[in-house]
Amino acid sequence: MAVDPARPLVQIASYNTNLQAERGLPQDLVDWLAPTLQVSSFLARERRAPDIVAVGFQELLPLHLGLSGLSKAAIENRHALILSQIETHAPNKERYTLIAKVVNVGVALLVYGRDDGVGRRACDVQTQWTGCGPMYMGNKGAVGVRFRVLDEDGGVGEVYTFVCAHLTAHAPKLAHRIADYNHIVGSLLFPPLPASASPAPTTMFATSHLFFFGDLNFRLSLPPDHAFASRAELPALVHALSTDDGRAALKEHDQLRIERDVRGTVFQGLREGEFWRFKCSYKYRLGQVDEYDPKRMPAWTDRVMYATHADSPDAPQASRITNVLYTAIPSYTTSDHKPVVTLLLLPPPTRGTTAVPVLRLPAGYHPTPDPWAHAKRYTGRTFDRLIGYCWWLLTMLGAGSALMGLGNLLVSLGFWRWWRATQGPEQDLLLP
Repeated sequence: MAVDPARPLVQIASYNTNLQAERGLPQDLVDWLAPTLQVSSFLARERRAPDIVAVGFQELLPLHLGLSGLSKAAIENRHALILSQIETHAPNKERYTLIAKVVNVGVALLVYGRDDGVGRRACDVQTQWTGCGPMYMGNKGAVGVRFRVLDEDGGVGEVYTFVCAHLTAHAPKLAHRIADYNHIVGSLLFPPLPASASPAPTTMFATSHLFFFGDLNFRLSLPPDHAFASRAELPALVHALSTDDGRAALKEHDQLRIERDVRGTVFQGLREGEFWRFKCSYKYRLGQVDEYDPKRMPAWTDRVMYATHADSPDAPQASRITNVLYTAIPSYTTSDHKPVVTLLLLPPPTRGTTAVPVLRLPAGYHPTPDPWAHAKRYTGRTFDRLIGYCWWLLTMLGAGSALMGLGNLLVSLGFWRWWRATQGPEQDLLLP
């Protein structure tokens, strides 16, 4: 299969690392971040490195550190490791530039561009974040990176937007996940596009190419009369997930697919590869390559979706983006999630245009910025810091355990009150 070299190749990787900070990636990243060598035989024949590499994390570090904003060491460690890996394993020794990185609590995103192309021509780089936890806190939410790639023929070029998200967990909380997504659409806002007549902020859909990925937490929702619905049938369900036919049948009960393709409540205008071609990415026993944890029903929680301006809203299942690869990597065992990776071949860039081409959305869907987005974001940030600093202090007092720290604090307060009580009233020594 010949590949048009003018078509940009985008690699996206996403991993919920289970709050492990620097301990989250002890294994070699070659099978996750360098699929051009070991995963995709198609690209191995082509010997082509991605033009853009986007790496997203969820639960990047312990929550008390994330809420306190103490993520610099973890994100810098990840950046150095990722950059070294993608350059070491690039098929033609390509070099990469970090276009942008952004982190909010435990959700992080790093985007790289090849030095001989996108990395050199990227401009108007913007980052954003939003929280959708309680009181808009960042324990759940999204971060985004947007940039424009200049047209070598003198046109305005195209805009790329990457969004990494972590939505509400647990199977029954489907409505919360839908609300999380709508909150992200309304509050993850970017400046207006070049030459725009309006100074108003824009949503993530005001872009030429959109990529939305992360631990989206949508689950399998089996009807009560399904053969695998009861917990006692979990072994049979796991066996079905090990076969192509079994996964193809179970995908019909995937919450995300139903809400996007049938009910139209989320991810309007976004496409996705055949996620059922790989095994569910959650929930695994720690330390195990291929053993699910019986406490949860397996699910495809970790997903990558995309859209391009060349896609037609009248053909929601078709895309001008070619999904070259979409898979999970089972060898990672330090988290209850498996990382996922996709390789996407975009349509050739538009040339010589005076206006940025933007996505065409389904009729009746008009995403608009939330006028209270700024206030909500910083309300959440304030609660993040207040709770994070208190949690961090208790963790320090407890030598790494917040519960132990709380116990130590209560014991100390009790001792202090006892000591004050034993001193008795002060005596005025000047009285006879």
